Amino acid sequence: MNHKLDNTLFNKLKQKGFSPTHAAEVGVYYPETSNIYNFIVNDIRSTLIEPDPDSIKRIKEHFSDRKNIELHTVALCDFTGSLDLVQRGASTFSSALSSSPSIINDGYTVQEGDKFTVEATTFDQIDDGSIDLLSIDIEGGEWFVIKHMKSRPAVVSIETHGAAYINPYIDEIRNWMDINGYTPWYKDNTDTVYVLKNIISPDTNDRIMLFLKNLHLPFRRGIKKLKLFLKSLFK
Repeated sequence: MNHKLDNTLFNKLKQKGFSPTHAAEVGVYYPETSNIYNFIVNDIRSTLIEPDPDSIKRIKEHFSDRKNIELHTVALCDFTGSLDLVQRGASTFSSALSSSPSIINDGYTVQEGDKFTVEATTFDQIDDGSIDLLSIDIEGGEWFVIKHMKSRPAVVSIETHGAAYINPYIDEIRNWMDINGYTPWYKDNTDTVYVLKNIISPDTNDRIMLFLKNLHLPFRRGIKKLKLFLKSLFK
């Protein structure tokens, strides 16, 4: 879970002259940390998907006066039915995943007391094909959203990495993006933002910054792994 309070995505899209007509976010956590918050308050049609009861309550209260929001209180995965989720602070992920930021970066072991069961469905049951901005942050399960998506958003922000963590389905995500005409626009310390090349074209500065970030991230990952190793020696 990446808390984006600097509205980087909103500001960078504004610089590109792109304004979505339908924004969607999968894995909202708290409303104030929503990756599409500025689009919501600018009255852009917004679809929010969040399964955690506490987050759902906060979202409903915070956006109670908003008419441009559609909230789906389910988890998204590869099937329709019930799904066991694990809550670890701000990180909520499927118990079926062997790799998530909490597991890799914090050395967390799933505890039965941290589990809760929610209704789950596939994204094609929600996606009506009109989404042009999508943000996904569900701690390792992002591929299952992309896999069942009807829309072809101009912009897709996905949690792909973070410290020592790499998304367990990174190869599937990259392959899908390549096949469907997407290119990486920029990265931060946890997410990769992809864009459709025929709608938003990265400029020279974008490419330089992406190149530098791609150099920085493995170094950052190596430092984190070293810290984890040293920590394990003194347990």
